[in-house]
Amino acid sequence: MSCMWSHTMTVQDYQDLIDRGWRRSGKYVYKPTMNKTCCPQYTIRCHALNFHPSKTHKKTLKKVNRFLSRGEMPDNAVMLVLSTGDLINSCISSIIVVLLILGKGADPSRPLGRKAKDIRKERRLQKEQQKQQEAESSSVNPVPSKSSSNQPKSLEEFITESLPNDPLHRLEVRLVRSKPPSPQFKASFDASYQVYKLYQMAIHKDPPDKPTESQFKRFLCDSPLEAEMAPDGPEVGYGSFHQQYWLDGRIVAVGVLDILPSCVSSVYLYYHPDFSSLSLGTYSALREIAFTRQLQQQSPKLAYYYLGFYVHSCPKMRYKGQYQPSDLLCPETYTWVSIERCIPRLEISAYSRLSENAHEGDACVLKELGRVLVLHRRTVMPYAAYARKRKGSNDEKEVEQYASLLGQTCAERILLYRA
Repeated sequence: MSCMWSHTMTVQDYQDLIDRGWRRSGKYVYKPTMNKTCCPQYTIRCHALNFHPSKTHKKTLKKVNRFLSRGEMPDNAVMLVLSTGDLINSCISSIIVVLLILGKGADPSRPLGRKAKDIRKERRLQKEQQKQQEAESSSVNPVPSKSSSNQPKSLEEFITESLPNDPLHRLEVRLVRSKPPSPQFKASFDASYQVYKLYQMAIHKDPPDKPTESQFKRFLCDSPLEAEMAPDGPEVGYGSFHQQYWLDGRIVAVGVLDILPSCVSSVYLYYHPDFSSLSLGTYSALREIAFTRQLQQQSPKLAYYYLGFYVHSCPKMRYKGQYQPSDLLCPETYTWVSIERCIPRLEISAYSRLSENAHEGDACVLKELGRVLVLHRRTVMPYAAYARKRKGSNDEKEVEQYASLLGQTCAERILLYRA
């Protein structure tokens, strides 16, 4: 893996880097060595404007909306967290009791249950009868049909579907800038960190002393991206943000995002473990795609949602390919290829040149090492001038490797620090 520490970076520089397979974690920017790792990681992007939710996505949205509307949680995964500090001896007052409600026993006063397939069959027959009745009615009293009635529901419609005006629970999504930290980010910092800590301990099994506040800041709050406002950009501007999900006045989930010239890039998600049964990972991704579509109305070229890396050789990491239509980044040409065309190749080999054009190469391949910019003794200069100053310097191979990974365009804009 290739990596570098980035002190500061423009959003366009980072856009160009992730389009060459780089990603960031805090200020740490890294690029997997694709042809050497056991599990190659391909950058994946979703065409937000053409996205249509799958059956699984629709189920997740309905599940969350049922919870918001009526407080319903999945029958086999309702978690109730009770603090027993006042109920038990003071020496064990910090214990938390977690009750997993698996469902009630059979109610003898109710009629015997029926098989699910019988219920589905009955519902299907009822729908067919209803359609037939409607058809007979329309033949007698024809009603002009709306052209929009044949159009599938949009993602935005599914997100708000079945939500009453006065739901039992209220969900508010807030976007706060994390770099530089906005007043809203600072005011909610501690509440957000506490959710992160609970998430890391419950989901990733971190010991309590590992997810410290400083580690949280380095990992998810620090960013090299410079905040930027542009006349043709989105109203919120470009840079690094936290998208907070507030349920009834408290934070239950946070999506860490970068808003870049061509995309919204997902960095990380963490949520309160009490709500893990609501599939908040899927739900937040769908909300972020909808958010990308919203930004695209303000900035037309901002049309993609980047989900990080797709790892075909790891079945648990293939779920990112379900957000269709999507592309994978070819690790040799740095061009985008539809995931449908990539999968047959990845079934044969974990690492693959995804581009089918045998004559296609890297459009930004390094051609002139001397034009690479370096920062030496507080002075910006091309590498050719630096090499003349530092006669006998033996770092040419190192600089060449760095510049090859960045590509000629980025290597001429980003400053490489030389002691």
